[in-house]
Amino acid sequence: MNEKLKELDKNREDSIDQFLTTNQGLRVSDDQNSLKAGDRGPSLLEDFILREKITHFDHERIPERVVHARGAAAHGIFEAYDSNSEFTKAHFLQPGVKTPVFTRFSTVAGSRGSTDLARDVRGFAVKFYTQEGVFDLVGNNMPVFFIQDAIKFPDLIHAVKPEPNNEIPQAASAHDTFWDFISITPESMHMIMWVMSDRAIPRSLRMMEGFGVHTFRFINKEGKARFVKFHWKPMLGVHSVVWDEAQLISGRDPDFHRRDLWDSIENGDFPEWELGVQIVEEEDEHKFDFDLLDATKIIPEELVPVTKLGKMTLNRNPDNYFAETEQVAFHLGHLVPGLDFTNDPLLQGRLFSYTDTQLKRLGGPNFHEIPINRSVAPVHNNQRDGHMRQEINKGQTSYSPNTIAKGCPFQAGQDMSGFTSYAERVDGQKVRARSKSFIDHYSQALLFWNSMTDTEKTHIVKALRFELGKVKMEEIRKRMLIQLAQVDQKLAVLVGNGLGLQVPSAKDVQLNLGVPADADPADYQSEPAKSDVGSSEALSMDKPQNKGIKTRQIAILAADGASGAQLTAMKEALMAEGAMVKLVAPHLGMLKPDSGEAMKIDGSLQTEASVLYDAVYVPGGQSSVDTLKQEPDAVRFVREAFMHCKPIAASGEGVDFLKATEKMGADGLLDSEGVISGQNSDDVPQQFIEAIGKHRFWSREKSLV
Repeated sequence: MNEKLKELDKNREDSIDQFLTTNQGLRVSDDQNSLKAGDRGPSLLEDFILREKITHFDHERIPERVVHARGAAAHGIFEAYDSNSEFTKAHFLQPGVKTPVFTRFSTVAGSRGSTDLARDVRGFAVKFYTQEGVFDLVGNNMPVFFIQDAIKFPDLIHAVKPEPNNEIPQAASAHDTFWDFISITPESMHMIMWVMSDRAIPRSLRMMEGFGVHTFRFINKEGKARFVKFHWKPMLGVHSVVWDEAQLISGRDPDFHRRDLWDSIENGDFPEWELGVQIVEEEDEHKFDFDLLDATKIIPEELVPVTKLGKMTLNRNPDNYFAETEQVAFHLGHLVPGLDFTNDPLLQGRLFSYTDTQLKRLGGPNFHEIPINRSVAPVHNNQRDGHMRQEINKGQTSYSPNTIAKGCPFQAGQDMSGFTSYAERVDGQKVRARSKSFIDHYSQALLFWNSMTDTEKTHIVKALRFELGKVKMEEIRKRMLIQLAQVDQKLAVLVGNGLGLQVPSAKDVQLNLGVPADADPADYQSEPAKSDVGSSEALSMDKPQNKGIKTRQIAILAADGASGAQLTAMKEALMAEGAMVKLVAPHLGMLKPDSGEAMKIDGSLQTEASVLYDAVYVPGGQSSVDTLKQEPDAVRFVREAFMHCKPIAASGEGVDFLKATEKMGADGLLDSEGVISGQNSDDVPQQFIEAIGKHRFWSREKSLV
């Protein structure tokens, strides 16, 4: 393990068991043979060692999460910045306080066995083990959601999951039931723009934002409350892959994101995010042209900037996937003093759902006693017994009030860090209804579209063409074109061109926009998007981020006879900037350069592909280049990197390999932006580093807009 990681993990206990035992601590002398009546006789029922081993194996699997089943996680530390006491009395947000955290990332729709690179929302859940109790910030990598009320959540998930008649497709939204639901649920259109964008296929978990989605409250010591929206901002910037690349990665390495997170921590390249909030004073609750309680809306950062509260660093991988990543139980209802809920109807429904889910998955009401879920603050209450109870509670009383235990455990007043719910005034009749302030379903979808660059818009159009192209029922595709036209007519036309369909008018297609049969349509139907919504720079990923090349994965493609001087100079220059460099060759083992010592090869062309890397470099050396020209996998390696708009560099005779690749399907390669080719190898490393820092060169793509 990396020395840096060891220093941060002094208390980690390595296994030192010397003898195999049963679960009761009995040492086992033979774990390879069951107890039999004779060496060829029947196994005996009295073999308690066999029965214990097999029984535990039979019960190893618990129900996977209905959503967010596929996850990766890590331990870390959150350290607060300057005092935030003006806004909240939460202890973990006070100056310099360091709080242990456990963070789990996940895909939403797929099963545990699906791919990391599915087009999907990513869960971003953080458990803070604070001195005042556990606080769970349960969010996603997108700031909005598909629906406004939790009562529709089962319908959404039933629609996006594999269709029940054939359990197809896995971890994909490109099928009839999902788009049927979306086509008659206009409140989903803002979220659809996010999911069809490159936000849904992040480059790594370390390079994606996180959001609390809902509006919460901060409360300070004086009892003053403010509305807040949570944001996680990655220190490495926000980057994605392209859809073709995502599909190829799924074939090459379906664990791409999970492996990247694990490896970066093991290497000591600890992922970091800053936690920020958008703060809205209570008196400003209604000053926007959208409702703060509507989970399908954002507050544009131009209207309310993000205030940074602290930084999270993930510095330790789990010791056991099941015990920690799989058994961790997040819950929106895990709050600490200084935080509280709002009346967001999606949030309110989720408060019930999380408890109900943990009871099912983790066997009963004592899931909080599983080590990964335990509070570091002392736990004292009158809750007893139940399935798999771990705590041995002493004493005669388990009720309150009491005199036998002298009233213990006591209630804690607010001045003793006791949690008290915010005293919000609530008036109104008991109704099943939705506020009319929730009705505008298209304007923020247009805001998102307007905020995209032409490259990002092209990717959204292609994503919609792909998804709707998988839909078999034409009337669903037509309904979706009508929905898209409510956002932007040009967007609808561009998608329709790819489907071979004209955008129909609402009169041409029977369009039920999710209106209950006996309801007044005016209470549910949104007008088309407003024309003056503007744009928000914060929504675009395609902007200069100047985050350097730290942890970027760079492939050096070479064969025996490669220029040892050029290869070494490039590797040293890249590593000096914090990049991760791997030598890829036609074979494994050692590479023999034209000078210097043999070099260890990190991967062969049989197992590696350019989609697993951020950039590729080809050094000179005539023998190496001649060999690579004869390797179809080497040519494809560079051709795919070019097609996916990645930085490419070559020096010396390596330029000849680029010329050969250009002739074999990479037209215009040498003249393209982001391709560094020079006979003077001394200039190449710095130019290559600058190119990698720009991430991608979208000018190579054909724009659709």
